[in-house]
Amino acid sequence: MNQKNNHKETGVDVDSEEHSQGTEIEVDEENLPSRAAAVHEQIRMEGEKELERDGLALMWSAIAAGLSISASLMVKGILHARLPDSPERFFIENIGYTAGFIIVIMARQQLFTENTVTAVLPVMHKPTLKNVAILLRLWGVVLAGNLIGCACAALAFHLVPFFDADTDAAFRTLSLKIMEKTPTAMFVSGIISGWLIATMVWMLPSAGTAKIWVIMLMTYLVAIADLTHIVVGSVEILYLVFTGVIPWYEFLWPFALPTLAGNIFGGTFIFALISHAQIRNDMSNQNKAKNRPNTKKQPQSDDKGA
Repeated sequence: MNQKNNHKETGVDVDSEEHSQGTEIEVDEENLPSRAAAVHEQIRMEGEKELERDGLALMWSAIAAGLSISASLMVKGILHARLPDSPERFFIENIGYTAGFIIVIMARQQLFTENTVTAVLPVMHKPTLKNVAILLRLWGVVLAGNLIGCACAALAFHLVPFFDADTDAAFRTLSLKIMEKTPTAMFVSGIISGWLIATMVWMLPSAGTAKIWVIMLMTYLVAIADLTHIVVGSVEILYLVFTGVIPWYEFLWPFALPTLAGNIFGGTFIFALISHAQIRNDMSNQNKAKNRPNTKKQPQSDDKGA
């Protein structure tokens, strides 16, 4: 009933077999061929809900995520400024990188790289033009909202005297590290980052009460590997733009376009495609088994006495 009401309010209806039949997506492991299939279907169900959300609600949630993700730069910068310059500082300060992701994901805000898996699975399940258009709508709204939130946070860090001179210097130092990468390096590291975030999304339904540790582990790997992420990186690079360290066009190139392409490619066309392929084969075999006619021979009646 809630899904039908949501369709009436938003006017967005994902094209799927369940919708055409008026049923819900099956997520019970007992009725599915494997635990992986149950996780896949749960993520697909979440993806359909996200695709069908109202555009304005998506935008505000995405802006909130852009603001919240700035906590990654804030905490990392504070630790960088306060800790002594030693080899251990790198590993400790990067714990701060996980803060923004914890806030965004636990608060259920719209983060672009999460949608490269969650919202893609319904499209892979039924790749119609309608579903592709709905996916592009979601991506466009969420990415725009994330970037607006990132820009507001970066501008606030520059204009409002929240932090001391040492912390401001730490923000610049950390952000300039990203700009040392070539566009090719931005793209390649974006692929790995997209893969790790997609892996995290796949792990969360099974994590239970350990969700926060899963988020910390996977995003900490992104941090210590010095990988690029389109949303977190936007706070850092826009901070450099607003403080006059780099011109605005360097936000687009060499950072944003290669990183965005890498995140999408790593999270969608590699992880989601491979994960969907294995589950689709399991589901296909299960459906074939259900639809296979019963060829078991029936016992013949004894008609000798007839």
